[in-house]
Amino acid sequence: MREKHTIKDYYGETAIIRENSRMKALRSRVYNYNFNKLDGKFARYGCTVMDDPEWSSFGPEIADIEISTVCNQGCEFCYKSNTAIGKNMDLYTFAKVFDNLPKTVTQIAFGIGSIDANVDMFEIFSYCRMNEVIPNVTINGFYMNDYFREGLAAYCGAVAISLYDYNVCYNEIFNLGERGMKQLNIHAMLSEETYDRCMQVLKDAKTDERLKKYLNAIVFLWLKPKGRGEKLHQVSREKYNALVHYALVNNIRIGFDSCSASNFLKCENTAQFKEYVEPCESTLFSIYINVDGIAYPCSFAEGFGEGVSVIEKDFLPDVWMSKEFMDFRDLVIGNKDENGCRMCPLYDLEV
Repeated sequence: MREKHTIKDYYGETAIIRENSRMKALRSRVYNYNFNKLDGKFARYGCTVMDDPEWSSFGPEIADIEISTVCNQGCEFCYKSNTAIGKNMDLYTFAKVFDNLPKTVTQIAFGIGSIDANVDMFEIFSYCRMNEVIPNVTINGFYMNDYFREGLAAYCGAVAISLYDYNVCYNEIFNLGERGMKQLNIHAMLSEETYDRCMQVLKDAKTDERLKKYLNAIVFLWLKPKGRGEKLHQVSREKYNALVHYALVNNIRIGFDSCSASNFLKCENTAQFKEYVEPCESTLFSIYINVDGIAYPCSFAEGFGEGVSVIEKDFLPDVWMSKEFMDFRDLVIGNKDENGCRMCPLYDLEV
């Protein structure tokens, strides 16, 4: 790989980033990673390959960026409480945000509501690609047409379709798969109220031809009591164990958000996957930036204290090493369960 960048962290430690069209690698004395741009595989290590660094002093590996709050679905569990009236981040604002991010960023997970809300969406994705960062996005599956399908297939490394309507979701897995996409996931929010739906999609993964052909994995998202999600209830330990057990014995590919890590590792026969489990990484390896260009540790932390503007700032000292981020980082690192999983400092998510 060609040498691309030499960067320094806040303390003066040096790292070298090398990359080509397939791989991106960072090397430093204390923090290292390899990222495969084609399939999304990522591996991180510290001073040796057996060492796990607690955080990246050079900046985040992944950014979660909201480019629209406009959504026509009004789902009962939307933690953002989005409606059809909202805001978009235009290309000019996105470019200012992006250009301030450090070269450590490998991927951007884009947050949108309705697929047609932000007219700059594909230009934003193209800007990422031109700057060798992979755009990924979660969509709700509604209002899709060939223009959006072809654009998503052309620009995105991965697309997740949120599970609201079975046929809408499954059809878009198939439609995007037909256009050559490999990393197609279903996002299913898990709660007592949505448990039956989550079990059904596991069963459908074994029988529905649309999913059997193109689905990569079903990703279960843990309920956070925020926004309209405050009305719902955490799934019971027994039900969660049953769901994970069903997936494992039936060889169904599943994933989960970092908020689920501790609960997942408490399930039977999951200890074998511990090295692949990433617990809360907010302010350690990831950052969230809202539609106004304001950074928070994660999207669920928005509204807890002050955010930090990313626009026209020196990212490392003013954002990544700001008091707001350093305080949150200390809370996450210092709050671990018996399995060593970093725990959310904002919500009690254990069952």
